[in-house]
Amino acid sequence: MSSIPRPEEIQDNPDSYVGLDAAGAERLARERGWSAVRSLPPGAIITMEYRSGRLNFEVTGGRVTRCWKG
Repeated sequence: MSSIPRPEEIQDNPDSYVGLDAAGAERLARERGWSAVRSLPPGAIITMEYRSGRLNFEVTGGRVTRCWKG
């Protein structure tokens, strides 16, 4: 049985985005190789599936307050 190759995980620290303005953080994430960037309000209901290449931002008042991969 052959396995499906997984894309390499981007080596980036999500904590480095906390405190940045949302637009600048998204621009920086794309420069660093993230194919999908998702901005969410605090407490947003989201699906729990992990998606390689996606970075999630929780944004309050235009600033990233939390960031995680997947």
